[in-house]
Amino acid sequence: MRTTHTLFAGLLVTALVGCSAPMVAPPSEAKASVEQAQSNYYTKLVDFDFMKELVSIPPKAGVVIVDARPGRLYDPGHIPGAISIPDSQFDKLASKLPADKNTALLFYCEGPKCVLSHQSAYRAEKLGYTNVKVFPGGFPEWSAKGMTVSVSTAQVKKLLDEKANVVLVDARPARVFAKGSIPTAISVPDSQFEQKAALLPADKSTPLVFFCGGLQCVLSDQAAAKAVALGYTNVKTYPEGEPEWTKVFGDAAAAAVAVAAPAPAAKSAAGIEPGKEKGSISVASFERIMKNQPSAIVVVDVRSPKEFAVATIKGAINVPIDDFEAGLAKLPKDKPIVFVCATGGRSGEAYDTAKILREELNVWFLDAQVTYHADGTFLAQAK
Repeated sequence: MRTTHTLFAGLLVTALVGCSAPMVAPPSEAKASVEQAQSNYYTKLVDFDFMKELVSIPPKAGVVIVDARPGRLYDPGHIPGAISIPDSQFDKLASKLPADKNTALLFYCEGPKCVLSHQSAYRAEKLGYTNVKVFPGGFPEWSAKGMTVSVSTAQVKKLLDEKANVVLVDARPARVFAKGSIPTAISVPDSQFEQKAALLPADKSTPLVFFCGGLQCVLSDQAAAKAVALGYTNVKTYPEGEPEWTKVFGDAAAAAVAVAAPAPAAKSAAGIEPGKEKGSISVASFERIMKNQPSAIVVVDVRSPKEFAVATIKGAINVPIDDFEAGLAKLPKDKPIVFVCATGGRSGEAYDTAKILREELNVWFLDAQVTYHADGTFLAQAK
């Protein structure tokens, strides 16, 4: 099994980097019809270990995980990052699949006897996708092995409407939580988890749902793991988090204490123009500086070392927020410092901490959704 796993992994990597060798069988085999799928299981399979390597928040580039079960099963529990395309609605929802037909598609459903993922895999091949696999163990195996389970936006709404016995936990920094959160949520910032853990219910069997700033934010996963380590037995995540909740149900500001808008700040000597949030740099000026004069500022990536190692902004240094106070002492005083992360949450927390502990520093933070590329470039989207 290990040899098979290694082979599949190698083939997937080849497909993702754009080489010509396909991951799937020859074209003649790929002509199997949807009707055949009803009696024949899909033959191109992956095991749990393979699946575990590809499930990630943020989602891995070039990989899309598809839950082929009905929405009523997807909503209360699914593999993190998976999109919902029930096999019964495949034709209607196929537009949710990526435009690139070489994207690795990994289908799953309700275990070895469930044919939905197999049927959907055949349908995807029929649409021209060339890199399709099925995880036959599906959600039952994923859950049984103690892996993180996620819930949907619809499920969070259902829990709130039913006033269910569940605690929603916002893992973002307190300063972000104060601007608005999901109704009833409590604030337990990941970076202050040990200090704030007492806010969690005493009953370790109480259902907990952790969330943060969207699919690029790792704080909820980290905080959820810490809760499990404390003995909580019913822990799930809501990866789409507050941004998706607000998109669907409107401004979340009413759920938390509003923060007064800061007064406009003057443009700095380095060409830094302030953003909407106090201490933030506008996306436009940050992009301009990084393009024309990157040496004029010090970019400090406060994400985890693991995230930093995958990709960061060219020239950035890593001072993880979890070890920020120790790293703060090493930052220079002769240049403006801009803190960056994935969503603006951790970078804003770094800014607040720096202003308290080293007020002599000229610090800013990028309050934006940032996508990092392996070549050192980035894409920042203002909130």
